[in-house]
Amino acid sequence: MYADPRLIRLAVIMAIVITPLKGWALWRAAKAEQKGWYIALLILNTFGILELTYLFYFSKPGPKKTKSL
Repeated sequence: MYADPRLIRLAVIMAIVITPLKGWALWRAAKAEQKGWYIALLILNTFGILELTYLFYFSKPGPKKTKSL
């Protein structure tokens, strides 16, 4: 009994997309010292939904760096 190649392809594509997204969300949560979010993002696998929700709704981007003369 073998898995459908389309499902395997879909799983690989999802992993390629979700891994950097999860890393970005974990990095931002750690930098903001939000331990609860960090643990939730690390443990729960929601296929990118939790990561996107955190990044674009709950987290605040850091201050923009300006060049000083």
